[in-house]
Amino acid sequence: MSERAAPFHCPYCGDEDLRPHEAAWGSPRASAAERGGGAWECAACNRAFQLKFLGLLARGLQRAEDNGGDDT
Repeated sequence: MSERAAPFHCPYCGDEDLRPHEAAWGSPRASAAERGGGAWECAACNRAFQLKFLGLLARGLQRAEDNGGDDT
């Protein structure tokens, strides 16, 4: 299994100076997510954030039908 993808920019300020967040949150029995695994810190705005993939939607991507711009 490969590593998780790293974010390219901060979701708050848009800066690209991101580093892994090394906080030791939670108990030793906590999961990686609870301990701060996958968390990032932005050097520009001094914020820490964590991204989480929730899963795939069962219905998939639904697009509006294109009728050539005519709404009749």
